[in-house]
Amino acid sequence: MSQKQLLPMVIEQILVGHDNFSYLIYCQETKLAALVDSGYDASSAMKQIDDLNLNLKFIINTHGHRDHTASNDRVKNTYKCQIIVSSAAENPDISVSHEEIISLGNVKMRFLHTPGHTPGDMCIIVDEKYLLTGDTMFIGDCGRTDLPGGSNGQMFASLQMLKSLPDELIVYPGHDYGNKPSDTLGNQKLVNKTLLAASAIEFSKIP
Repeated sequence: MSQKQLLPMVIEQILVGHDNFSYLIYCQETKLAALVDSGYDASSAMKQIDDLNLNLKFIINTHGHRDHTASNDRVKNTYKCQIIVSSAAENPDISVSHEEIISLGNVKMRFLHTPGHTPGDMCIIVDEKYLLTGDTMFIGDCGRTDLPGGSNGQMFASLQMLKSLPDELIVYPGHDYGNKPSDTLGNQKLVNKTLLAASAIEFSKIP
């Protein structure tokens, strides 16, 4: 039996299209699963769900942009699951507040409200090991703030909150924009220009 099979929780990073990431999270013991950010085409994620005989309970949207949510209806109709979004977003099946925890079998998902890219952005800490950042933080950068609902001030505050989290967390971003698909938060604190900004004014001047 492989080391991966011995773990109580599995998280799969799935490349969708050119640079979007979806994430399939599941509990090995109960086979309960969640899909984070279905993206434009959830076919690969759905194949894994079926091949592993998982029970998909939730779709989780880190935010509402179409490149992260376009397959929601297809996935929801296929698996009869519920959609989780931030309490600051609209039309959820389930809304979660900052620091709220939802269990997925033996897996615990802790939600953080991280506005800046959109008002309803959120990040997810999975079993205090993995940090799924959506479009709040990328490897080496952060999400855009110049789209409707974006805010430099809110983004700086959200990044400062993420910066206060433990170094050991593995960062899994919403897009493959960096020089690697994931990294430790500790290393990002050293090299990510948006985390190195000492003030909101300094942050606003980052190209």
